[in-house]
Amino acid sequence: MRIRCMFALALSCGLLLLTTDAGAANLVYQGGPVVRVAKVVEIFWGPSFANPASPDFQYAQFLQLFRNNFGTTGEYNVITQYYQISGGVKQFIQLSNLAAGTADWFDTSTPPTNVTDAAAQAEVRRYLASHTADASTVYEVFLPSTSYSSNGGGTSCGGPSLAYCAYHGILGGIATPAGLYSVQPYASCSACQVAGWTAYQNQERLVAFTTRSSVVNPHFNSWYDPTGVDGDSKCFGSPPFLDGGFGYLWEWSNAAGKCVKTR
Repeated sequence: MRIRCMFALALSCGLLLLTTDAGAANLVYQGGPVVRVAKVVEIFWGPSFANPASPDFQYAQFLQLFRNNFGTTGEYNVITQYYQISGGVKQFIQLSNLAAGTADWFDTSTPPTNVTDAAAQAEVRRYLASHTADASTVYEVFLPSTSYSSNGGGTSCGGPSLAYCAYHGILGGIATPAGLYSVQPYASCSACQVAGWTAYQNQERLVAFTTRSSVVNPHFNSWYDPTGVDGDSKCFGSPPFLDGGFGYLWEWSNAAGKCVKTR
């Protein structure tokens, strides 16, 4: 199992640092695959997401709306310049209806306060027990504010050792992945927030990062600059922005040779 963390506050396991410098070097193809036509399944773990009386209910609805639009936006279009090579042919990432996969899941069971990576993967497997696994789908596990994520000695917002905001990885091992997944803890601390943004806009920014990173580097061996930094990480220092009310990060464009908002 391989994991890439994002918005990291400490240097370990190839985490993205808050001090990441984009530099001027373009991304270089390393030979690995991309997800050409991606899908995203959202797994909302906790009873509050399905309770209309809870703020988490609207939070979940906005995140679904974001997912439903993201794959056909200019922000996603930036990564369509990247490709895999199969049989000597370049196969480019395509714009996609990310909502075209199997149904989202509102799991009304209560997650533990500390959701370990093993627990997050087990939640995805519970979903896959009744849904067909798809290697082109990113299974995104959203946690309520009453839980935090822990992984590799660090935790997300709400935990005792803040090290990251969200991360993505491979379910089932790098040799035979049953699917890609990300863990989306609630962005409840200032290190993972943008002042003035709503809770769901802050989470959309994290979802944009992990989704694009999963698509461009699903096995962590496809597109990096000469120092090993991926496209979203190179642009972390760029100011976050809103487009159509949704929250985004800039993305590195080889075509432009810099971080861009859209393409």
